[in-house]
Amino acid sequence: MTQYTAPIADMKFVFEEVFDFYSHYQKYPAYQETTADLVDMIMSECGKLCESELAPLYQSGDKEGCQFDDGVVTTPKGFKEAYQQYIEGGWHGLSHPVEYGGQGLPQSVGLIRTEMVGTANWAWGMYSGLTLGAMNTLIEHASEQQKNMFLHKLTSGEWGGTMCLTEAQCGSDLGQVRTKAEPCEDGTYQVTGSKIFISAGEHDLTENIVHIVLAKLPDAPKGTKGISLFIVPKFNVNDDGSLAERNHVNCGSIEDKMGIKASATAVINFDNAKGYLIGEPNKGLEYMFTFMNTARIGTAMQGVCSAELAYQTSLPYAKERLSMRSLSGVKQPEKIADPIIVHPDVRRMLLTQKAISEGGRAMIFYAAKIVDELEQAETEKERLKLDDELGFLTPILKAFLTELGCDSANLGLQVFGGHGYIKEWGLEQIVRDARISTLYEGTTGIQGLDLLGRKILLQRGRSFKAFTKEILSFCKDHSMLSDNVHKRRMNKFIWPLSKATINWQQYSLRLALKARKNRDVVGSASVDYLMYSGYIAMGYMWAMMAQKANERIAEKPDNIEFYRAKVRTAEFYFERIFPRIKTLSTTMMADPKSLMRLDEDSFSFL
Repeated sequence: MTQYTAPIADMKFVFEEVFDFYSHYQKYPAYQETTADLVDMIMSECGKLCESELAPLYQSGDKEGCQFDDGVVTTPKGFKEAYQQYIEGGWHGLSHPVEYGGQGLPQSVGLIRTEMVGTANWAWGMYSGLTLGAMNTLIEHASEQQKNMFLHKLTSGEWGGTMCLTEAQCGSDLGQVRTKAEPCEDGTYQVTGSKIFISAGEHDLTENIVHIVLAKLPDAPKGTKGISLFIVPKFNVNDDGSLAERNHVNCGSIEDKMGIKASATAVINFDNAKGYLIGEPNKGLEYMFTFMNTARIGTAMQGVCSAELAYQTSLPYAKERLSMRSLSGVKQPEKIADPIIVHPDVRRMLLTQKAISEGGRAMIFYAAKIVDELEQAETEKERLKLDDELGFLTPILKAFLTELGCDSANLGLQVFGGHGYIKEWGLEQIVRDARISTLYEGTTGIQGLDLLGRKILLQRGRSFKAFTKEILSFCKDHSMLSDNVHKRRMNKFIWPLSKATINWQQYSLRLALKARKNRDVVGSASVDYLMYSGYIAMGYMWAMMAQKANERIAEKPDNIEFYRAKVRTAEFYFERIFPRIKTLSTTMMADPKSLMRLDEDSFSFL
């Protein structure tokens, strides 16, 4: 059976000590009331909700799944009641504008809730998660009339929201979208088409669902330049905000999936459905990236959640399961065998899970600071700079953390051995649920192309240069400490990190030069380059956490073992995980010929 306890101490360490969010909040008038007492209360109360209400539904929801009957989708038992508790507690509108009924707290505070909900029950959390992304798109790009029509009910959680992008003939290649929007005399549009893989596309948790839909106008240019974005509600809305007649929006089916079975993944059909154009025509792809950056950070969080849940489930088992004796001598002679946690390989798996979940959490909250700053930016120049910074990190977060989340889930199953393959323990469900995170919101390959092709080559690595400069500045500051004891403690992190960062700069330049001669270099190197980048970025997080933990250890606090565990986990990361960059540096620089020289017909085994 899976186990979840909100990791409040670990979250507070990153939030308060490593990144000092409270000083960060004091920079902005809108955030100055976000105090430590308030955030502590949020962590505590949200943790209780997730532990007592959401976590118990994780395995039962998977077993029951969603039920489909002639366009009607019923969620598993308990989901509706838990959702009602969630919205009555005000959790849904935590980080959204007060003028639409939200609490106006920073997005970074909202991510605390996202992690707890996602770790306790990712499938349940997708219903509210998709709504938050749709809300962000409307806040950024919709007209005031549209905001007033939809945002109040979306913020309260009374209505749900989705993003309808994918069609049967196109996944990430959105230039192939066929859904059409015909203008009407009253300024609305008739939207016709079919969308697939729509998470939370149909369900019984809310009275209305507001779909954000990509479609093409009759005179649209070809390809991605001709895509517009529309609001298409399940039920039409009267001027006073009440529900009108059912729109021509129907659920054709829900997918029978490998995992996240309690989340309805729907085929949504639009048949001359009433829709509202968001912003200007043919700018849908541009507007969509507001949603996509939000969604990709949320998906990156799933990697952290998968790692955390797998770790919390496998650690108690490793402490209790008796098998063989320790190679270095009997540890518990009164028992028939030693617990498996004494074995080095089991510790390797547990420490890898721990390093991934805690390092990944730090990466998410590092990005969350940028999200807050972007939301409060006062000039367009500042906004563009911050958007570049976030855009650079987003593909790394999304792809790297979800890949490692899958690794962590598999390691959890391995800790259980044969028992991990049995449903009752829950590890096989975590493995199945984690797997989708590397696929939706753009596969790992798509994210790799975005990072290397767009953020490094097309944008000439603007934010990459700033990020690597920041890492090297950190390394310089902490290699020149006046406290020799602290300096010696940090050198085991500083030297490998600084060397790797300088190599990262050099490899990026070499790849850019090679790509000028052969475009296939980008495609062949991109995923390995992304993973290489991810390990260095996580190394920076672990170096910062080790630095802060060493400072606290010198103060000899009552919970000194907590900080010693942070340093020891950082040591494990740099000794056992960080060296993976050596292999990646070789494979990402390899000539693409070995990938491309095999004739297509030669792939056949017939």
